[in-house]
Amino acid sequence: MTTPTRTSNRPKRGEGQWALGYREPLNPNERMKKDSDGLEVRQRIIDIYSKTGFDGIDPGDLRGRMRWMGLYTQRAQGIPGGKTAVLEPEELEDKYFMMRARIDGGQLTSDALRVIGGISTDFGRDVADVTDRQNVQYHWIRIEDVPEIWRRLESVGLSTMEACGDVPRVMLGCPLAGILEDEVLDATDVIAETVEKYVGNPEFSNLPRKWKTSMSGCVDHCTEPEIDDVSFVGVVNEAGEAGYDLWVGGGLSTNPMFAQRVGVFVRPDQVTEVWAACTSVFRDYGYRRQRNRARIKFLMADWGPEKFRQVLQDEYLHAALPDGPAPAPAKHDQRDHVGVSRQKDGLNAVGFALRTGRITGSLLTTIAKLADEYGQGRIRTTTQQKLVILDVPDEKVEALVAALAEHDLQVRPSAFRRGTMACTGLEFCKLAIVETKQHAQDLYAELEKRLPDFDVPIGINVNGCPNSCARFQTADIGFKGSMVKDDTGEMVEGFQVHLGGHLGVEATFGRKFRGHKVTKAETADYCERVLRGFLDRRTPGESFAHYVSRAEEDWLL
Repeated sequence: MTTPTRTSNRPKRGEGQWALGYREPLNPNERMKKDSDGLEVRQRIIDIYSKTGFDGIDPGDLRGRMRWMGLYTQRAQGIPGGKTAVLEPEELEDKYFMMRARIDGGQLTSDALRVIGGISTDFGRDVADVTDRQNVQYHWIRIEDVPEIWRRLESVGLSTMEACGDVPRVMLGCPLAGILEDEVLDATDVIAETVEKYVGNPEFSNLPRKWKTSMSGCVDHCTEPEIDDVSFVGVVNEAGEAGYDLWVGGGLSTNPMFAQRVGVFVRPDQVTEVWAACTSVFRDYGYRRQRNRARIKFLMADWGPEKFRQVLQDEYLHAALPDGPAPAPAKHDQRDHVGVSRQKDGLNAVGFALRTGRITGSLLTTIAKLADEYGQGRIRTTTQQKLVILDVPDEKVEALVAALAEHDLQVRPSAFRRGTMACTGLEFCKLAIVETKQHAQDLYAELEKRLPDFDVPIGINVNGCPNSCARFQTADIGFKGSMVKDDTGEMVEGFQVHLGGHLGVEATFGRKFRGHKVTKAETADYCERVLRGFLDRRTPGESFAHYVSRAEEDWLL
């Protein structure tokens, strides 16, 4: 039986691409941006909302344009995860904000970290999160305090500008850029140049959706370029010249895709221009009609890298880029820079694990003091919710390791502590279905007790919803928050399980098994069972991800 073809005389609306003339009809987000540029909300916050308080904020600003200044309303306390998809935004939100301070390249001074810590202590109930995109997030922020917070951040060269919204988000860089001997090249300057020229620039303040960038010459690919919208990956061409390989179209959420190589070689002095051209392609050709298709990964999936390169060169650069080689595979599977690393100047970088990124402002202030006492006041954030203190002399390394350990900041953590990440979760996030931060901490602590001799790197990523802020699809064990029936038939917090995700050579997203789910109470038992099976059946030197790829299904349930 053949289904008859339907025809219509109505004009097709296309995908809402500006370059093809599709400006109408607008979805609510596009209408909001058309009514007022998101960057304009800054002055209204200073002049109006900080004086009127929460109840005086225009709804279009409150649930839309304030993101351009790094502000989201946070989840009201006590609303269970089962209500997330049922209640309206105004029913879920509290009269407080999450605020995100962007830290491009993860680069901080001790003075900057003291300011960051002080803001948390003074205005955010002493709560802070170091994110997996090198930022710091606050909670419990009142709109009345925002101008003073901005003043303090700007006094040390930081801001919340475009930390959220349909804009160029924080630009990721290797935390040890310019530090390690074996890097391909140092991307510090190209990140700084691009940020200076384009962050806060109206040219790119209305993109179809978020735009995530990484620029790095790290041999470990620590910025995870495989899953960024646009990445500049350090490479050496046939002539021995160091530059960048251009990757476009990575992203996770509900439709995960890996970035594709465009196949060009970008010299360091071309990076900012090429980044702006790529961003322009996204702005003009990105899909705006449906918000769930408004990421560059969907355009790349339809176009392919050849067409993207053609449009990039012909319409935006007006010049051809040379072909370029692929970069070498990541040198190490672990990309977090935890531990003691020798700097090229003979000093040491000391990287340490927090508690799934959660920390206090008071402790951030203490870390700033330690960076001055044992180093030269330079600190870095990583893409794995970790921190690094630079410039530590050999004779001070062990004293610093001990001083950090006094605050449960581990330079030599267990495999479980090192490899566990968690998103914000139900505690503060309006999209979340389950609590994540404390549960992830409880989980790694329990696994340390049950499997004290576990000797293989293992990534366990705990995510509160399908949006993958904690990258559950690329973890060895990824937990995606959902409501699950327990043994009594009651709906409780739980997770869908994804196993064997990994980046690098033969990158793959985690396997799902018939929608296999576990309750929150079962996660430690489940991890123990699967990991003991791995220890019993692994071959010499085998990684957990490789084991999962060959495992029989009943080994993993």
